Amino acid sequence: MKVMVLQSIFMVFIIIMVIILSFAESNERKPPNLIIMLMDDMGWGDLGVFGEPNKETPNLDRMASQGTLLTDFYTANPLCSPSRAALLTGRLPIRNGFYTDNAHARNAYTPQEVDGGITSEILFSELLSKAGYYNKIVGKWHLGHQYKYLPLQHGFDEWFGSANCHFGPYDGKSTPDIPVFRNNEMIGRYYQDFKINLKTGESNFTKLLISEAVNFIKNASSSPKPFFLYWTPDSSHAACYASRDFLGKSRRGLYGDAVMELDYGVGQILNTLKELEIENNTFVFFTSDNGAALVSKTSAGSNGPFLCGKQTTFEGGMREPAIVWWPGVVPAGQVSYQPSTVMDLFSIALGLASVETPKDRIIDGIDLLPSWVQGKNIDRPIFYYRGNELMAARYGMYKAHFWCWTNSYDEFKQGIDYCPGMDLKGMTSHEQLNHTSQPILFHLGRDPGEKFQLNSQSDEYKKALQSIMAQVNDHRSTLEPGKPQLNMCDRAVMHWSPPGCEKLDDCLKPPPSKPYKCDWPH
Repeated sequence: MKVMVLQSIFMVFIIIMVIILSFAESNERKPPNLIIMLMDDMGWGDLGVFGEPNKETPNLDRMASQGTLLTDFYTANPLCSPSRAALLTGRLPIRNGFYTDNAHARNAYTPQEVDGGITSEILFSELLSKAGYYNKIVGKWHLGHQYKYLPLQHGFDEWFGSANCHFGPYDGKSTPDIPVFRNNEMIGRYYQDFKINLKTGESNFTKLLISEAVNFIKNASSSPKPFFLYWTPDSSHAACYASRDFLGKSRRGLYGDAVMELDYGVGQILNTLKELEIENNTFVFFTSDNGAALVSKTSAGSNGPFLCGKQTTFEGGMREPAIVWWPGVVPAGQVSYQPSTVMDLFSIALGLASVETPKDRIIDGIDLLPSWVQGKNIDRPIFYYRGNELMAARYGMYKAHFWCWTNSYDEFKQGIDYCPGMDLKGMTSHEQLNHTSQPILFHLGRDPGEKFQLNSQSDEYKKALQSIMAQVNDHRSTLEPGKPQLNMCDRAVMHWSPPGCEKLDDCLKPPPSKPYKCDWPH
Protein backbone atom coordinates (compact mmCIF):
# COMPACT_ATOMS: atom_id res chain seq x y z
CA MET A 1 0.00 0.00 0.00
CA LYS A 2 2.80 2.36 0.96
CA VAL A 3 4.61 1.54 -2.30
CA MET A 4 1.49 2.35 -4.35
CA VAL A 5 1.11 5.69 -2.58
CA LEU A 6 4.75 6.52 -3.26
CA GLN A 7 4.31 5.52 -6.92
CA SER A 8 1.23 7.74 -7.19
CA ILE A 9 3.08 10.66 -5.63
CA PHE A 10 5.99 10.09 -8.02
CA MET A 11 3.67 10.02 -11.05
CA VAL A 12 1.97 13.24 -9.95
CA PHE A 13 5.42 14.80 -9.53
CA ILE A 14 6.43 13.71 -13.04
CA ILE A 15 3.23 15.13 -14.57
CA ILE A 16 3.71 18.45 -12.77
CA MET A 17 7.33 18.65 -13.95
CA VAL A 18 6.28 17.95 -17.54
CA ILE A 19 3.71 20.73 -17.37
CA ILE A 20 6.23 23.14 -15.84
CA LEU A 21 8.87 22.30 -18.43
CA SER A 22 6.36 22.60 -21.27
CA PHE A 23 5.23 25.96 -19.96
CA ALA A 24 8.83 27.15 -19.62
CA GLU A 25 9.62 25.96 -23.15
CA SER A 26 6.58 27.76 -24.58
CA ASN A 27 7.58 30.93 -22.75
CA GLU A 28 11.13 30.69 -24.08
CA ARG A 29 10.02 30.03 -27.64
CA LYS A 30 10.90 33.10 -29.68
CA PRO A 31 8.20 35.16 -31.41
CA PRO A 32 7.39 34.15 -34.98
CA ASN A 33 9.68 35.10 -37.82
CA LEU A 34 8.14 37.41 -40.42
CA ILE A 35 8.59 37.38 -44.19
CA ILE A 36 6.86 39.86 -46.48
CA MET A 37 7.28 39.36 -50.22
CA LEU A 38 6.32 42.52 -52.11
CA MET A 39 6.34 42.27 -55.90
CA ASP A 40 6.55 45.20 -58.31
CA ASP A 41 3.69 45.95 -60.74
CA MET A 42 2.36 42.39 -60.49
CA GLY A 43 -1.37 42.23 -61.15
CA TRP A 44 -4.20 40.37 -59.44
CA GLY A 45 -4.61 38.16 -62.50
CA ASP A 46 -0.96 37.12 -62.84
CA LEU A 47 -1.19 34.02 -60.63
CA GLY A 48 -2.52 30.69 -61.80
CA VAL A 49 -4.60 30.42 -58.64
CA PHE A 50 -6.32 33.69 -59.64
CA GLY A 51 -7.12 32.34 -63.09
CA GLU A 52 -4.10 33.19 -65.25
CA PRO A 53 -4.66 30.71 -68.12
CA ASN A 54 -1.05 29.69 -68.69
CA LYS A 55 -0.64 28.40 -65.10
CA GLU A 56 3.02 29.40 -64.84
CA THR A 57 3.17 30.06 -61.07
CA PRO A 58 3.22 26.57 -59.50
CA ASN A 59 4.97 27.65 -56.32
CA LEU A 60 2.59 30.51 -55.61
CA ASP A 61 -0.37 28.30 -56.45
CA ARG A 62 0.98 25.70 -54.00
CA MET A 63 1.52 28.43 -51.41
CA ALA A 64 -2.15 29.36 -51.76
CA SER A 65 -3.24 25.72 -51.40
CA GLN A 66 -1.18 25.45 -48.21
CA GLY A 67 -2.32 28.83 -46.91
CA THR A 68 -5.15 31.32 -47.32
CA LEU A 69 -5.90 33.23 -50.51
CA LEU A 70 -7.07 36.83 -50.06
CA THR A 71 -9.36 37.94 -52.89
CA ASP A 72 -10.08 41.46 -51.62
CA PHE A 73 -6.64 42.75 -50.70
CA TYR A 74 -5.68 46.34 -51.54
CA THR A 75 -2.66 48.56 -51.75
CA ALA A 76 -2.89 52.09 -50.32
CA ASN A 77 -2.03 53.88 -53.56
CA PRO A 78 -1.82 52.89 -57.24
CA LEU A 79 1.90 53.65 -57.36
CA CYS A 80 5.07 52.15 -55.87
CA SER A 81 6.62 54.51 -53.29
CA PRO A 82 3.42 55.59 -51.51
CA SER A 83 2.20 52.00 -51.22
CA ARG A 84 5.54 50.90 -49.71
CA ALA A 85 5.47 53.78 -47.26
CA ALA A 86 1.94 52.80 -46.25
CA LEU A 87 2.95 49.18 -45.67
CA LEU A 88 5.83 50.02 -43.33
CA THR A 89 4.05 52.86 -41.47
CA GLY A 90 0.54 51.42 -41.29
CA ARG A 91 -0.76 54.79 -42.48
CA LEU A 92 -2.30 56.18 -45.64
CA PRO A 93 0.12 58.19 -47.82
CA ILE A 94 -1.95 61.33 -47.16
CA ARG A 95 -1.00 60.91 -43.49
CA ASN A 96 2.62 59.73 -43.82
CA GLY A 97 3.59 62.42 -46.35
CA PHE A 98 4.17 60.21 -49.40
CA TYR A 99 2.10 62.32 -51.77
CA THR A 100 2.26 65.64 -53.60
CA ASP A 101 0.00 68.66 -53.55
CA ASN A 102 1.78 70.38 -56.44
CA ALA A 103 -1.38 69.66 -58.43
CA HIS A 104 -4.73 67.99 -57.79
CA ALA A 105 -4.92 64.19 -57.62
CA ARG A 106 -1.46 63.48 -59.01
CA ASN A 107 0.55 60.32 -58.42
CA ALA A 108 4.11 60.83 -57.18
CA TYR A 109 6.99 58.59 -56.17
CA THR A 110 10.75 58.77 -55.47
CA PRO A 111 12.90 58.89 -58.62
CA GLN A 112 16.46 59.95 -57.86
CA GLU A 113 15.82 63.66 -58.35
CA VAL A 114 13.18 63.81 -55.59
CA ASP A 115 14.54 65.49 -52.47
CA GLY A 116 12.11 63.94 -49.95
CA GLY A 117 11.78 60.60 -48.24
CA ILE A 118 10.54 58.86 -45.14
CA THR A 119 11.02 61.27 -42.23
CA SER A 120 9.16 61.52 -38.91
CA GLU A 121 7.15 58.35 -39.41
CA ILE A 122 7.54 55.21 -37.29
CA LEU A 123 8.24 52.14 -39.39
CA PHE A 124 7.37 48.73 -38.02
CA SER A 125 10.92 47.62 -38.87
CA GLU A 126 12.11 50.11 -36.24
CA LEU A 127 9.68 48.76 -33.65
CA LEU A 128 10.60 45.15 -34.45
CA SER A 129 14.28 46.00 -34.06
CA LYS A 130 13.66 47.43 -30.59
CA ALA A 131 11.74 44.24 -29.74
CA GLY A 132 14.76 42.10 -30.58
CA TYR A 133 14.14 41.18 -34.22
CA TYR A 134 16.98 40.94 -36.75
CA ASN A 135 15.81 42.58 -39.98
CA LYS A 136 16.90 42.51 -43.60
CA ILE A 137 15.55 44.02 -46.81
CA VAL A 138 16.47 42.35 -50.07
CA GLY A 139 15.51 44.40 -53.13
CA LYS A 140 14.01 47.81 -53.82
CA TRP A 141 13.53 50.32 -50.99
CA HIS A 142 11.93 53.34 -52.73
CA LEU A 143 11.38 55.50 -49.64
CA GLY A 144 14.10 58.03 -50.42
CA HIS A 145 17.71 57.58 -51.49
CA GLN A 146 19.66 60.07 -49.39
CA TYR A 147 21.60 58.57 -46.48
CA LYS A 148 19.12 59.61 -43.77
CA TYR A 149 16.29 57.81 -45.60
CA LEU A 150 18.03 54.47 -46.22
CA PRO A 151 16.90 51.18 -44.58
CA LEU A 152 19.66 50.86 -41.98
CA GLN A 153 18.55 54.20 -40.55
CA HIS A 154 15.03 52.76 -40.19
CA GLY A 155 15.34 49.53 -38.25
CA PHE A 156 16.97 47.21 -40.77
CA ASP A 157 20.23 45.47 -39.87
CA GLU A 158 21.10 44.44 -43.43
CA TRP A 159 20.25 45.49 -46.95
CA PHE A 160 21.10 44.26 -50.40
CA GLY A 161 19.40 46.10 -53.25
CA SER A 162 18.66 49.55 -54.55
CA ALA A 163 16.90 52.67 -53.32
CA ASN A 164 15.27 53.12 -56.73
CA CYS A 165 13.96 51.18 -59.67
CA HIS A 166 16.42 49.85 -62.27
CA PHE A 167 15.91 52.69 -64.75
CA GLY A 168 18.79 53.41 -67.13
CA PRO A 169 21.35 53.18 -68.43
CA TYR A 170 22.43 56.80 -68.18
CA ASP A 171 25.49 58.67 -69.38
CA GLY A 172 26.88 59.63 -65.94
CA LYS A 173 27.02 63.25 -67.03
CA SER A 174 23.45 64.50 -67.19
CA THR A 175 22.17 61.60 -65.05
CA PRO A 176 24.03 59.00 -62.97
CA ASP A 177 23.24 55.29 -63.08
CA ILE A 178 21.31 53.87 -60.12
CA PRO A 179 23.56 52.30 -57.45
CA VAL A 180 23.16 48.93 -55.78
CA PHE A 181 23.83 48.90 -52.03
CA ARG A 182 25.21 46.47 -49.50
CA ASN A 183 24.01 47.93 -46.22
CA ASN A 184 24.88 51.65 -46.19
CA GLU A 185 27.36 51.65 -49.06
CA MET A 186 27.07 51.27 -52.79
CA ILE A 187 28.82 48.23 -54.27
CA GLY A 188 28.21 49.07 -57.92
CA ARG A 189 25.63 50.46 -60.32
CA TYR A 190 22.93 48.96 -62.50
CA TYR A 191 24.06 48.35 -66.10
CA GLN A 192 27.73 48.98 -65.24
CA ASP A 193 28.35 46.38 -62.52
CA PHE A 194 24.95 44.69 -62.30
CA LYS A 195 24.10 44.01 -65.90
CA ILE A 196 20.65 44.21 -67.47
CA ASN A 197 20.55 43.59 -71.22
CA LEU A 198 17.65 45.71 -72.45
CA LYS A 199 17.67 43.98 -75.85
CA THR A 200 17.35 40.43 -74.57
CA GLY A 201 16.03 41.10 -71.06
CA GLU A 202 18.77 38.97 -69.53
CA SER A 203 19.99 39.75 -66.01
CA ASN A 204 21.00 37.60 -63.05
CA PHE A 205 19.85 40.18 -60.50
CA THR A 206 16.75 38.28 -59.40
CA LYS A 207 18.98 35.23 -58.92
CA LEU A 208 21.11 37.33 -56.56
CA LEU A 209 18.03 38.47 -54.64
CA ILE A 210 16.85 34.87 -54.21
CA SER A 211 20.28 33.81 -52.98
CA GLU A 212 20.44 36.73 -50.54
CA ALA A 213 17.04 35.84 -49.09
CA VAL A 214 17.77 32.13 -48.71
CA ASN A 215 21.19 32.72 -47.12
CA PHE A 216 19.74 35.26 -44.71
CA ILE A 217 17.09 32.80 -43.56
CA LYS A 218 19.68 30.07 -43.05
CA ASN A 219 21.96 32.34 -41.03
CA ALA A 220 19.19 34.02 -39.04
CA SER A 221 17.47 30.73 -38.18
CA SER A 222 20.39 29.70 -35.95
CA SER A 223 20.13 32.90 -33.92
CA PRO A 224 18.06 33.18 -30.73
CA LYS A 225 16.55 36.32 -32.25
CA PRO A 226 13.45 36.17 -34.49
CA PHE A 227 13.94 37.65 -37.94
CA PHE A 228 12.06 39.85 -40.39
CA LEU A 229 12.80 39.47 -44.11
CA TYR A 230 11.38 42.08 -46.50
CA TRP A 231 11.86 40.64 -50.02
CA THR A 232 11.18 43.25 -52.72
CA PRO A 233 12.43 42.25 -56.19
CA ASP A 234 11.59 44.55 -59.09
CA SER A 235 12.13 42.42 -62.23
CA SER A 236 8.41 42.54 -63.11
CA HIS A 237 8.64 46.34 -63.44
CA ALA A 238 9.42 47.60 -66.95
CA ALA A 239 11.97 47.10 -68.31
CA CYS A 240 11.43 43.48 -67.25
CA TYR A 241 14.33 41.07 -66.89
CA ALA A 242 15.05 37.44 -66.04
CA SER A 243 18.07 35.17 -65.77
CA ARG A 244 19.13 32.93 -68.65
CA ASP A 245 17.46 29.91 -67.01
CA PHE A 246 14.05 31.57 -67.42
CA LEU A 247 14.41 33.61 -70.61
CA GLY A 248 12.00 32.47 -73.30
CA LYS A 249 10.26 29.97 -71.00
CA SER A 250 6.94 31.76 -70.59
CA ARG A 251 4.09 31.84 -73.09
CA ARG A 252 3.57 35.44 -71.94
CA GLY A 253 6.89 36.85 -73.15
CA LEU A 254 9.54 38.60 -71.06
CA TYR A 255 7.11 39.72 -68.37
CA GLY A 256 6.05 36.11 -67.94
CA ASP A 257 9.70 35.03 -67.76
CA ALA A 258 10.19 37.49 -64.90
CA VAL A 259 7.10 36.21 -63.09
CA MET A 260 8.24 32.60 -63.50
CA GLU A 261 11.60 33.40 -61.90
CA LEU A 262 9.92 35.27 -59.03
CA ASP A 263 7.63 32.28 -58.53
CA TYR A 264 10.73 30.07 -58.40
CA GLY A 265 12.18 32.43 -55.77
CA VAL A 266 9.05 32.09 -53.64
CA GLY A 267 9.43 28.33 -53.85
CA GLN A 268 13.08 28.51 -52.77
CA ILE A 269 12.22 30.65 -49.76
CA LEU A 270 9.36 28.40 -48.60
CA ASN A 271 11.41 25.25 -49.17
CA THR A 272 14.23 26.72 -47.07
CA LEU A 273 11.82 27.29 -44.18
CA LYS A 274 10.69 23.67 -44.42
CA GLU A 275 14.23 22.30 -44.65
CA LEU A 276 15.16 24.25 -41.52
CA GLU A 277 11.92 23.09 -39.86
CA ILE A 278 10.92 26.64 -38.94
CA GLU A 279 7.84 26.94 -41.17
CA ASN A 280 5.50 26.52 -38.19
CA ASN A 281 7.05 29.57 -36.56
CA THR A 282 7.22 31.82 -39.62
CA PHE A 283 4.48 34.12 -40.90
CA VAL A 284 4.82 34.62 -44.68
CA PHE A 285 2.85 37.09 -46.78
CA PHE A 286 2.92 37.60 -50.56
CA THR A 287 1.49 40.59 -52.44
CA SER A 288 2.29 43.40 -54.91
CA ASP A 289 2.81 47.15 -54.55
CA ASN A 290 0.14 48.15 -57.10
CA GLY A 291 -1.78 46.82 -60.07
CA ALA A 292 -0.21 45.71 -63.33
CA ALA A 293 1.09 48.54 -65.53
CA LEU A 294 -1.23 48.16 -68.51
CA VAL A 295 0.53 51.08 -70.17
CA SER A 296 3.11 48.46 -71.22
CA LYS A 297 0.39 46.63 -73.18
CA THR A 298 1.45 43.05 -74.04
CA SER A 299 4.60 43.47 -71.97
CA ALA A 300 2.54 44.03 -68.81
CA GLY A 301 0.81 41.84 -66.30
CA SER A 302 -2.88 41.14 -65.87
CA ASN A 303 -5.41 42.64 -63.48
CA GLY A 304 -7.92 39.89 -64.15
CA PRO A 305 -11.53 41.11 -64.38
CA PHE A 306 -10.79 44.51 -62.90
CA LEU A 307 -10.91 47.93 -64.56
CA CYS A 308 -7.69 49.66 -65.70
CA GLY A 309 -4.37 49.32 -63.86
CA LYS A 310 -1.45 51.01 -62.19
CA GLN A 311 -1.78 54.80 -61.73
CA THR A 312 -5.59 54.61 -61.39
CA THR A 313 -7.92 54.15 -58.42
CA PHE A 314 -10.14 51.71 -60.27
CA GLU A 315 -9.97 48.14 -58.96
CA GLY A 316 -7.24 47.16 -61.42
CA GLY A 317 -4.92 49.79 -59.98
CA MET A 318 -5.30 48.91 -56.33
CA ARG A 319 -6.60 45.37 -55.79
CA GLU A 320 -3.64 43.02 -55.43
CA PRO A 321 -2.83 39.31 -55.43
CA ALA A 322 -2.29 38.22 -51.83
CA ILE A 323 -1.52 34.98 -49.99
CA VAL A 324 -0.90 34.41 -46.28
CA TRP A 325 1.05 31.25 -45.35
CA TRP A 326 1.76 29.90 -41.90
CA PRO A 327 1.46 26.11 -41.55
CA GLY A 328 -0.30 25.06 -38.38
CA VAL A 329 -1.80 28.51 -37.83
CA VAL A 330 -3.34 29.75 -41.07
CA PRO A 331 -5.81 27.21 -42.53
CA ALA A 332 -4.69 25.49 -45.72
CA GLY A 333 -6.80 25.88 -48.86
CA GLN A 334 -8.97 28.63 -47.42
CA VAL A 335 -10.25 31.68 -49.29
CA SER A 336 -10.82 34.94 -47.42
CA TYR A 337 -13.08 37.68 -48.76
CA GLN A 338 -12.09 40.03 -45.94
CA PRO A 339 -11.35 43.53 -47.34
CA SER A 340 -7.73 44.10 -46.29
CA THR A 341 -4.86 46.47 -47.09
CA VAL A 342 -1.06 46.58 -47.03
CA MET A 343 -1.38 48.81 -43.94
CA ASP A 344 -2.85 45.89 -42.02
CA LEU A 345 0.56 44.18 -42.24
CA PHE A 346 1.91 46.89 -39.92
CA SER A 347 -0.61 46.02 -37.21
CA ILE A 348 -0.30 42.27 -37.77
CA ALA A 349 3.50 42.39 -37.50
CA LEU A 350 3.36 44.32 -34.23
CA GLY A 351 0.72 41.97 -32.87
CA LEU A 352 2.81 38.89 -33.65
CA ALA A 353 5.87 40.50 -32.05
CA SER A 354 3.83 41.57 -28.98
CA VAL A 355 4.76 45.19 -29.64
CA GLU A 356 2.39 47.97 -28.64
CA THR A 357 0.95 50.05 -31.48
CA PRO A 358 2.01 53.73 -31.39
CA LYS A 359 -0.59 55.83 -29.59
CA ASP A 360 0.53 59.26 -30.77
CA ARG A 361 -0.84 58.94 -34.33
CA ILE A 362 -3.70 57.49 -36.32
CA ILE A 363 -2.89 53.98 -37.58
CA ASP A 364 -5.00 52.93 -40.56
CA GLY A 365 -3.97 49.28 -40.41
CA ILE A 366 -5.96 46.66 -38.50
CA ASP A 367 -4.74 43.33 -37.14
CA LEU A 368 -6.86 41.12 -39.37
CA LEU A 369 -4.98 37.89 -38.77
CA PRO A 370 -7.83 36.50 -36.59
CA SER A 371 -10.27 37.21 -39.41
CA TRP A 372 -8.06 35.44 -41.96
CA VAL A 373 -7.55 32.47 -39.67
CA GLN A 374 -11.16 32.09 -38.52
CA GLY A 375 -12.76 33.01 -41.84
CA LYS A 376 -14.96 35.65 -40.20
CA ASN A 377 -15.14 38.97 -42.02
CA ILE A 378 -15.42 42.30 -40.25
CA ASP A 379 -16.74 45.53 -41.75
CA ARG A 380 -14.05 48.07 -42.56
CA PRO A 381 -13.69 50.82 -45.17
CA ILE A 382 -11.17 50.95 -48.01
CA PHE A 383 -10.04 54.41 -49.12
CA TYR A 384 -8.66 54.96 -52.63
CA TYR A 385 -6.34 57.98 -52.71
CA ARG A 386 -4.55 59.47 -55.67
CA GLY A 387 -2.14 62.12 -54.42
CA ASN A 388 -4.01 64.58 -52.22
CA GLU A 389 -7.52 63.50 -53.26
CA LEU A 390 -9.84 60.80 -51.96
CA MET A 391 -10.99 59.42 -55.29
CA ALA A 392 -13.21 56.57 -54.07
CA ALA A 393 -14.24 54.54 -51.03
CA ARG A 394 -15.48 51.01 -50.47
CA TYR A 395 -17.60 49.70 -47.62
CA GLY A 396 -19.02 46.21 -47.71
CA MET A 397 -19.59 45.22 -51.33
CA TYR A 398 -20.22 48.78 -52.51
CA LYS A 399 -17.73 51.25 -53.96
CA ALA A 400 -18.37 54.97 -54.54
CA HIS A 401 -16.34 57.07 -56.96
CA PHE A 402 -16.05 60.77 -56.06
CA TRP A 403 -13.48 61.69 -58.72
CA CYS A 404 -12.55 59.83 -61.93
CA TRP A 405 -9.76 60.15 -64.44
CA THR A 406 -6.98 58.15 -66.02
CA ASN A 407 -4.46 60.63 -67.40
CA SER A 408 -4.34 63.77 -69.54
CA TYR A 409 -5.24 64.01 -73.22
CA ASP A 410 -1.67 65.14 -73.91
CA GLU A 411 -0.27 61.93 -72.48
CA PHE A 412 -2.96 59.81 -74.09
CA LYS A 413 -2.12 61.25 -77.52
CA GLN A 414 1.50 60.14 -76.93
CA GLY A 415 0.31 56.55 -76.50
CA ILE A 416 0.29 56.54 -72.69
CA ASP A 417 -2.88 54.64 -71.84
CA TYR A 418 -3.62 53.26 -68.38
CA CYS A 419 -6.90 51.66 -69.49
CA PRO A 420 -6.21 50.13 -72.93
CA GLY A 421 -9.37 48.81 -74.56
CA MET A 422 -11.53 50.15 -71.73
CA ASP A 423 -13.73 53.15 -72.39
CA LEU A 424 -16.48 53.75 -69.84
CA LYS A 425 -18.45 56.98 -69.90
CA GLY A 426 -17.99 59.07 -66.79
CA MET A 427 -15.16 56.85 -65.59
CA THR A 428 -12.10 56.41 -67.82
CA SER A 429 -11.86 60.09 -68.70
CA HIS A 430 -8.82 62.14 -69.68
CA GLU A 431 -10.27 65.06 -67.78
CA GLN A 432 -10.75 65.03 -64.02
CA LEU A 433 -14.44 64.37 -63.46
CA ASN A 434 -15.96 65.58 -60.18
CA HIS A 435 -18.74 63.23 -59.02
CA THR A 436 -18.81 64.39 -55.41
CA SER A 437 -22.36 65.78 -55.66
CA GLN A 438 -23.63 62.43 -56.98
CA PRO A 439 -21.02 59.67 -56.61
CA ILE A 440 -20.96 56.74 -59.04
CA LEU A 441 -21.65 53.47 -57.22
CA PHE A 442 -20.91 49.85 -58.07
CA HIS A 443 -21.60 46.53 -56.38
CA LEU A 444 -18.21 44.81 -56.55
CA GLY A 445 -19.64 41.35 -56.06
CA ARG A 446 -22.02 41.45 -59.03
CA ASP A 447 -19.81 43.81 -61.03
CA PRO A 448 -16.09 43.54 -60.15
CA GLY A 449 -15.16 45.28 -63.41
CA GLU A 450 -17.02 48.49 -62.45
CA LYS A 451 -19.02 48.57 -65.68
CA PHE A 452 -22.64 48.88 -64.54
CA GLN A 453 -23.47 51.88 -62.38
CA LEU A 454 -26.20 51.61 -59.77
CA ASN A 455 -29.27 53.69 -60.50
CA SER A 456 -28.91 56.81 -58.36
CA GLN A 457 -32.69 56.84 -57.79
CA SER A 458 -32.82 53.30 -56.43
CA ASP A 459 -33.18 52.42 -52.76
CA GLU A 460 -30.07 50.25 -53.09
CA TYR A 461 -27.99 53.24 -54.21
CA LYS A 462 -29.29 55.51 -51.46
CA LYS A 463 -28.76 53.00 -48.69
CA ALA A 464 -25.26 52.05 -49.91
CA LEU A 465 -24.19 55.68 -50.32
CA GLN A 466 -25.41 56.55 -46.85
CA SER A 467 -23.34 53.72 -45.40
CA ILE A 468 -20.21 54.70 -47.36
CA MET A 469 -20.50 58.41 -46.53
CA ALA A 470 -20.70 57.63 -42.82
CA GLN A 471 -17.27 55.99 -43.14
CA VAL A 472 -15.88 58.80 -45.30
CA ASN A 473 -17.07 61.51 -42.91
CA ASP A 474 -15.58 59.66 -39.95
CA HIS A 475 -12.28 59.34 -41.85
CA ARG A 476 -12.18 63.02 -42.76
CA SER A 477 -12.92 64.06 -39.18
CA THR A 478 -9.59 62.55 -38.05
CA LEU A 479 -7.52 63.42 -41.12
CA GLU A 480 -4.46 65.59 -40.59
CA PRO A 481 -2.44 65.45 -43.83
CA GLY A 482 1.27 64.97 -43.33
CA LYS A 483 3.82 67.31 -44.86
CA PRO A 484 4.16 66.33 -48.55
CA GLN A 485 7.53 64.68 -49.15
CA LEU A 486 7.22 64.42 -52.93
CA ASN A 487 6.85 68.08 -53.89
CA MET A 488 10.45 69.17 -54.41
CA CYS A 489 13.11 67.96 -56.83
CA ASP A 490 16.79 68.85 -57.19
CA ARG A 491 19.24 67.29 -59.64
CA ALA A 492 22.02 67.86 -57.11
CA VAL A 493 20.61 65.13 -54.83
CA MET A 494 20.81 62.43 -57.51
CA HIS A 495 23.15 59.44 -57.15
CA TRP A 496 26.29 61.31 -58.10
CA SER A 497 28.38 60.32 -55.08
CA PRO A 498 26.58 57.77 -52.90
CA PRO A 499 28.26 56.46 -49.72
CA GLY A 500 30.94 53.96 -50.73
CA CYS A 501 31.67 55.54 -54.11
CA GLU A 502 35.22 56.41 -52.98
CA LYS A 503 36.12 52.72 -52.54
CA LEU A 504 34.98 52.04 -56.10
CA ASP A 505 36.49 55.18 -57.59
CA ASP A 506 33.00 55.98 -58.84
CA CYS A 507 32.19 59.39 -57.35
CA LEU A 508 30.69 61.82 -59.85
CA LYS A 509 30.56 65.60 -59.53
CA PRO A 510 27.03 66.87 -58.80
CA PRO A 511 25.62 70.01 -60.41
CA PRO A 512 24.86 73.08 -58.26
CA SER A 513 21.73 72.73 -56.12
CA LYS A 514 18.67 74.24 -57.79
CA PRO A 515 15.51 73.05 -56.04
CA TYR A 516 12.33 73.13 -58.11
CA LYS A 517 8.78 71.84 -57.91
CA CYS A 518 8.51 68.33 -59.29
CA ASP A 519 6.24 67.93 -62.30
CA TRP A 520 3.78 65.06 -61.81
CA PRO A 521 1.72 64.84 -65.02
CA HIS A 522 -0.63 62.07 -63.91
